[in-house]
Amino acid sequence: MESSVRRRMEALSRHLLQPREENTGLHQVLLKGVELEKQVEPVIIGGMVLDIHATPSVPANPRTTTPGKVHYREGGVARNVAECMSKLGAKPYMISAVGLDMAGNLLLEPWKSAGLSTEVGIRRQQDISTAVVANIFDAKGEVVAGVASVEAIEKFLTPEWIRLFKRNISSAPVLMVDANLSPPALEASCRSNLRYHFRFLISPSLPFLFTIAHWLIFYAISNSFLLCSFAPCSIYYLLPSFAFFISVAAESNVPVWFETVSVTKSRRIASVAKYISATFPNEDELVSMANALSGQDIFHPINRDYKYSIESLFQTLKPAIWVLLEKGIRAVVVTLGPDGVFLCSKGGLNSMKIGVEGTNQYGFSRKLYDIVNSGCPSSWYSDAMHLKGGSQFFAMHIPALPASVVRLTGAGDCLVGGTLASFCAGLDVIQSVAVGIAAAKAAVEAETNVPSEFSLTAIADDARTVYAGAKVLYHQSML
Repeated sequence: MESSVRRRMEALSRHLLQPREENTGLHQVLLKGVELEKQVEPVIIGGMVLDIHATPSVPANPRTTTPGKVHYREGGVARNVAECMSKLGAKPYMISAVGLDMAGNLLLEPWKSAGLSTEVGIRRQQDISTAVVANIFDAKGEVVAGVASVEAIEKFLTPEWIRLFKRNISSAPVLMVDANLSPPALEASCRSNLRYHFRFLISPSLPFLFTIAHWLIFYAISNSFLLCSFAPCSIYYLLPSFAFFISVAAESNVPVWFETVSVTKSRRIASVAKYISATFPNEDELVSMANALSGQDIFHPINRDYKYSIESLFQTLKPAIWVLLEKGIRAVVVTLGPDGVFLCSKGGLNSMKIGVEGTNQYGFSRKLYDIVNSGCPSSWYSDAMHLKGGSQFFAMHIPALPASVVRLTGAGDCLVGGTLASFCAGLDVIQSVAVGIAAAKAAVEAETNVPSEFSLTAIADDARTVYAGAKVLYHQSML
């Protein structure tokens, strides 16, 4: 009986070890995993929107037209973030939806000119009406009124469409989703970042059919690129020992960044908070998110007519920030407009760092890493990066920069885009936020949502100023 089983196992081992030419796709993935790792791109999922900006040249009068300037601008939170990242050296993979209409063409022409892909991830079809937002600004660059038609983003960025790109998402260094997505689409995006590891050892101690069944399960999973990513994928055949064991471990280690979009849509974090690594709410969005996550409206918007000091503002917002951190979000960056940001974490930020070894550094991205890492030494804030204990609450204030404001609409998106591009270049979170603030300054001084280009020298100098001005506000256990 034993010799019969052994003969069957030897036959099975010859089959498993034999190259299968008919399955070239799987064979290439297994043999060229390292090569595929070098091609990974950050993934951005969310809206591409045509913005119409109207600015009166004289004080507006009700019930009549007013002379002024009207401009078409490429917009949408996710699109702005992706464009900013591309101009800072990252090459994001965009998943979105636009129509075969004038607005869609206006959005995609500069996208193609920038060398960004439009072939796969961006859904285009006749029945999609491209999202459009029309805003009216005052002389200070602030929005005074606006109308948004963005239903297509929720309707066509479906879970089914997003799952088609599971392999891109699961191999990305970072995934960003914006809250324009419907809750089911957000869930699909976040769950698509699972990576699988397979390890096999073979043994005659288990029935032959049991061995075959487990091999067929592996074969079925591994041939479905919609179900499984092979980055990383490790298979060990230890035939001399003839011990069979199979384990499939799923780990969700792609950082997921959630961009809030608006006070109302920020509440959508409630269904996906357990997947989120970082988020960038403003004060009102923070309150809305904390209420959604706590299940009751116990937090209220702060009264900005009262002049808060930085310390008193943090103390006011701290309970709401802690709600987000308690739900598993590792970094909360509260944006404060001209007052900068609060960077808060629970248990340290070092686990979020990609590191140089996990990046694709070349061109602008490599130069950005070198110059920022030199001017903003991570050792300055090493305590924040290496907190011990999950109950440790760390909070830092990072200042904004003075700027000659032209328009404010792209500032928040460039803050996120600059932070993500730096994060993907291998910088730590604090260094990355400093670059994001420098990118936001460049944005408010430009007519467009994202500046036509960034000066590496200016970004690095501004980031150094911001980094040097950061101040630890809170660092202690919440137990």
